[in-house]
Amino acid sequence: MRTRLAFVGAALALATVHVAVASALQSGGGAREPSGARSTPAAKRKAKRAPVKANTIPLSVSPETSEAGTPVPQNFLGLSFEVAALPQIAGYGGGGNLVSLLRSLGEGVLRFGGVTADEDVAWSEPGLERPAWASSVLAAPDLGALAKLTDESGWRVLLTLGFGHFEPRAAAGEAAAAKAALGESLEALEIGNEPDSYAAHGLRPRPWTFLQYDEQVSTYRGAIEALAPGVPLAGPDTSGSAAYEKWGLGEAIYQRPALLTGHHYPLSCNEQPAPSIAHLLSPEVRQLEELSLRRYTRVASDSEVPFRMDETNTVSCGGVPGVSDTFASALWALSFMAKAMSMGVAGINFEGNPNNCVGYTPLCAPTPQAAAAGELQAQPEWYALLMGRALIGERPISQNVVSPEHTNAFVSSFLAADGALHFVIVDDDPPGDRNLAVALHVGGGFHGASVLALTAPSPEALSGVRLGGQAVAGDGLWTQPATLPRVPNVHGAITVEVPPSSAALVTVSPRGGAKP
Repeated sequence: MRTRLAFVGAALALATVHVAVASALQSGGGAREPSGARSTPAAKRKAKRAPVKANTIPLSVSPETSEAGTPVPQNFLGLSFEVAALPQIAGYGGGGNLVSLLRSLGEGVLRFGGVTADEDVAWSEPGLERPAWASSVLAAPDLGALAKLTDESGWRVLLTLGFGHFEPRAAAGEAAAAKAALGESLEALEIGNEPDSYAAHGLRPRPWTFLQYDEQVSTYRGAIEALAPGVPLAGPDTSGSAAYEKWGLGEAIYQRPALLTGHHYPLSCNEQPAPSIAHLLSPEVRQLEELSLRRYTRVASDSEVPFRMDETNTVSCGGVPGVSDTFASALWALSFMAKAMSMGVAGINFEGNPNNCVGYTPLCAPTPQAAAAGELQAQPEWYALLMGRALIGERPISQNVVSPEHTNAFVSSFLAADGALHFVIVDDDPPGDRNLAVALHVGGGFHGASVLALTAPSPEALSGVRLGGQAVAGDGLWTQPATLPRVPNVHGAITVEVPPSSAALVTVSPRGGAKP
């Protein structure tokens, strides 16, 4: 044990590097550089030449198509639910609009986990008694129903096994049933939800360290391998990136999972002052999120194991009404998702509750009757996922961004296989501010741009969200307009106006089909 502890300590020390959060750009009166951007003298010269209206805030973007990352995975998009909600969600494979909703995003991953996986739901099968701690059970027929949903939608499943109560025999039985029911649709199994926090929640005695977790996970894996050989593992599913720097590296070294996982919530339900839209959309939160993503992706890169953000949303503890259920959550989700894509994250799962429309959730049923019928409605965050679908399979590219004035904006650039460029632009400035005039310096080898806008009456809006002027229909379908607004290419620059508290996906196609 001492030898192993020393090895882990050495590995952790070698892996520790200092992460520098991008500093604010100081030019023209203290401008702030949007997250993920970098400026060069050439970019500044281009910005000065870009024509903009007098009543707008100028922003210059120069993409570097020669510096492209790996393509965004086909199953990048995902949803996350509590294990307790699995029977309900699974039942929608036979009716309702969930299948149509999922299909509208293409491929994806449904993750079932959360606190109920450890504290409320027990696995049930002949020979296993329902433990006293469990308020409900999960059984083979539930997984069979889930298989129908995956067959109809084309989505895969990331399933969390209970670990809060140490029951390797039950976990192995559940793993075998999941393998039998889901087959190739089973993405991976996670062992426990946020196990780094078990001591704080009374699920393990102190001290509770990664080494103790690793020994117990190894026992689980042995039991699982005996009944369900070859099922891929995901983990360690930490509560945040601070714990991940130790737990994620240890997981990669000792367990060699198929997928590394962890969580992120930008705001806490317990923080003071209380969570607000202004804080959620602040540059401070965006910079801290970049730091968090760098912690996750650094371990993934060093260990050559992909990382999936398998649970995230606006405010911990289920969200806060007036923040988590508003259009502001869509603006936050879009920029965070695009940043995760740009930094090489393998996927992202937005946490939700199908029965709670006032907390955080991309989808929910507004009434008990709707829940019973499987008639879900798209919440604001769902529109961010719809916009994100356009980036699947594309490669993130470097960009130089500069503005002579302060603006709370986010820009991310992507390169498609056919040479087209996509720009995600999110303007988090409050209503009443000037429009953002974004000059995209693409050169003369491109046509003008089409613009798909994400809008709502205000950041506080609970309804009225539109993507390209269209709402998601009651059957779960969203149809892109036949024609979108066009912006010309003038001497190699395309200037797009983005109103405050809105977002846009700008598509620029190469002339003659030539790749840049």
